[in-house]
Amino acid sequence: MIIETPSRLHLTLIDLNGSLGRIDGGVGLTLEKPGLVLEMKENSGEISVEFKNPENLSAKVRADDEDKIKTSARRMMDHLHLEGGYDFTVHETYLSHSGLGSGTQISLAVGKLISDSAGQQLDAPQIASIVGRGGTSGIGVASFAKGGFIVDAGHHQREKPDFLPSSASTASPPPILARYDFPQDWKIVLVIPHVEKNVSGPTEVNIFQEYCPVPLEEVQQLSHILLMKMMPAVLEKDLDRFGESINSIQSIGFKKVENQLQNPVIGEIMQLLRDAGAPGVGMSSFGPTIYAITDSPRDIVAVAREALAEVGGNIIETRAQNNGAVKRY
Repeated sequence: MIIETPSRLHLTLIDLNGSLGRIDGGVGLTLEKPGLVLEMKENSGEISVEFKNPENLSAKVRADDEDKIKTSARRMMDHLHLEGGYDFTVHETYLSHSGLGSGTQISLAVGKLISDSAGQQLDAPQIASIVGRGGTSGIGVASFAKGGFIVDAGHHQREKPDFLPSSASTASPPPILARYDFPQDWKIVLVIPHVEKNVSGPTEVNIFQEYCPVPLEEVQQLSHILLMKMMPAVLEKDLDRFGESINSIQSIGFKKVENQLQNPVIGEIMQLLRDAGAPGVGMSSFGPTIYAITDSPRDIVAVAREALAEVGGNIIETRAQNNGAVKRY
């Protein structure tokens, strides 16, 4: 069996104040590229991982992917009381810890392949709970399941009393408030500068603890923009209004914190892309991936190439994907 998964942009967390008894909440967008293509065959022994084109991947990417695949496989096997083993072949993958959600897609892909091969038709939230994903944001899980533009409801504080990133949370994936098809003629340019990621692991946990709760008025402002501007702009296919929403939320709530903690080059590139005419520019999750929503990608790509001349990096032209992962034989 082979499974093909999308990637995702995490646009913002909604409520890291918690005054109404819920925390987190997320807004995100599913992407066609980059993506993961993972093949699995059963065997009678160990869990093995092979990369189809290892020369095109860094040692760190290979090590991260192998660790996630083996960890997720063991968790799923333990949960389903399975014995034996599996041979996994990674045909396509993408950079981990870049703000594109590779960890969730890999973990869910492994869980889906194993559960289906065992005759257990588990849905994405069930698999996510087993393999330990979706503890803060539900965007990656919903992208895997259905694709599109997604808003999730966050967690009741009875289940998740503390402000924590997904990597440190054991909460179940949150319910989905809204899922819309995203306009296919809106292009998305990803700019991934080669800068050291400032936030991950224990550092990320400390940031949540230090900066939360965020001011209630900023949560209210963000919610207003989301409900009365961003979501209607998707439904009405109003690129300018959607872009204005993206630009506005970069300086509100926890997204403001995420941006402030970055290498200054991130903010500089974001402003260059706006100046080049991109209606909306933001940073996905804790970065370093920058995204520009535009109907004129050629101009944005040209500026992005110039901006990356000194630090280096990758540029990916893509668009939204309005369906989830696809399995084939």
